[in-house]
Amino acid sequence: MKKYTTIGGVALAATLMLTACGGGTPSGPASQKAEEAGGDISKLISVNAKEAKDLEQGGTLTLPTVDLGPDFNNSSNVGNSAATSAVLTPVNPAGMSSGGIGGCWKLDYNGKAEPNKDFCEEVKSEVKDGKQTITIKVNEKATWNDGTPIDVKTFENTWKMSRGEDKAIDIVNPGSYPFVESVTAGANDKEVIVTTSKPVYPLEDLFFGLIHPAVNNAETFNNGFAGNMHPEWMAGPFKVEKYDSTAKTVTMIPNDKWWGQKPVLERIIWRQMEPSATIAAFKNGEIDATDARTLSRYKQLEGTKNAEVRRGQRLFAGGLNLNAERPALTDVAVRKAIFTAVDRKAIRDVRFNGLNWSEESSGSMMLMPFSEYYQDNYPVKDTGAEAAKKVLTDAGYTANDKGIMAKDGVPVSFKVTYFGDDPTQAATSQTLQKQLQAAGMDVSIDQRGDADFQKVLGSRDFDLTISGYTVSADATSGVKQFYESTTNENKLGDAELDAEIERLATIADDAERNKAAMEVEKQHMEKYFSMGTVLNGPEIQFVRTGLANYGPSLFKSLSNVPDWTTIGWEKGAKK
Repeated sequence: MKKYTTIGGVALAATLMLTACGGGTPSGPASQKAEEAGGDISKLISVNAKEAKDLEQGGTLTLPTVDLGPDFNNSSNVGNSAATSAVLTPVNPAGMSSGGIGGCWKLDYNGKAEPNKDFCEEVKSEVKDGKQTITIKVNEKATWNDGTPIDVKTFENTWKMSRGEDKAIDIVNPGSYPFVESVTAGANDKEVIVTTSKPVYPLEDLFFGLIHPAVNNAETFNNGFAGNMHPEWMAGPFKVEKYDSTAKTVTMIPNDKWWGQKPVLERIIWRQMEPSATIAAFKNGEIDATDARTLSRYKQLEGTKNAEVRRGQRLFAGGLNLNAERPALTDVAVRKAIFTAVDRKAIRDVRFNGLNWSEESSGSMMLMPFSEYYQDNYPVKDTGAEAAKKVLTDAGYTANDKGIMAKDGVPVSFKVTYFGDDPTQAATSQTLQKQLQAAGMDVSIDQRGDADFQKVLGSRDFDLTISGYTVSADATSGVKQFYESTTNENKLGDAELDAEIERLATIADDAERNKAAMEVEKQHMEKYFSMGTVLNGPEIQFVRTGLANYGPSLFKSLSNVPDWTTIGWEKGAKK
């Protein structure tokens, strides 16, 4: 599942990123260029890797988050944010539905999946007569915090809640679950036999994230996590010690019921903070990491004592997130005109000003440019104000007495929403606004607080946002989430594309399957113009000196922590 996030500010405490070099200079960050296909991705990892046994045992890690709820179900549309997932991963890797670890699976830095043996010791697949049988050996010790065994009942409930059959359940993406015919016990309840109506690929599209058997109806799934973390329905190396909605903090400590590797840290503290507050908090030693993805933030953080800079490329795609169900944007001609009016390079120049970062292409919502399967699917080649006006003119729009393009007396008028108070964020939004205004559109700015991000996106309370989604190594789940007509948030698509999306999930060959997904994206963008990738961008992180096993981790981590049990402080740096 792709998680939505903003293009800047502090969307999460330690957002998805890749790092090629460390440190900046007094005049600004070191020069860096985005990796293209075939690049050496080993240069994009920087975590200060240390063996857990060599670290000082104990210590506290304090991180900021832009969101702290209010909904803690990361599998629902309302709770589907990168920030929520980052907060939940230490205490509930069993339930994570995306990122570097979740349920039966964990990813390496390249995005290759293997069984997460804390929960699923072995996953075997056999295809016979066009049908697939998947046998899962569940860890005998795997148990939810309330004592409920993680066994066949958990897997059956995960399938039933995720398959999309009950339309009242607010799932983000049914993925391959509709292809599952049955989930039954094998030799015992810890052996799970999954049969499918047709082969499913990649295999990790199933049970990447498990749902507690108690979360078995739409009311509990949709509303049961509002303001309630439900730690009893979790399983992980840490547990929630205290959730304080007034102080906007969550404290986590080692889970005495955890059967896997014991964590190094004795405490994790998450603090909900506006991005502007994180700068002083980091400089004063109140938090241990914060991002510097804009020049303003970098300059304010530069020179902080007992800190180092880790930088690289972010696993992010976005910039144009259109709500096609809003009255102003229901006409595909208007959406096409928006795509046509946008000068992507000009926006990137503003967004990356002073960061010594450049990227040539950012044209897919599903894959990064360094992926061997990537292609630039941005649907418009002839761009600019006049080209955009022609799109509208050809669709029957004419300029009114104020110079605004209108049809049947209704002008093209909408708002661009962005989050936070960073000057670069404001400048980026204003640049987009001017490009659209030059094309004859009446566009105003709607500024919201960073803490409103999850609520605004989850409730679809916007026309167009400067936001996007995290990016995975494989496009199969993304193509369904973004482009299948009954799954994507705009409900845009058609039977022909839906059939191709269903077919590609049965393709075993990774290259062939991802190529097919790229072609679906290309066709959907050309027909419907609902999401447009303007940028990917860098990740620049200021980190407290001595923090080990933390940092840019490619696909291995959603929260910059490759393994929450090994993160800790070097000896002498313990906090």
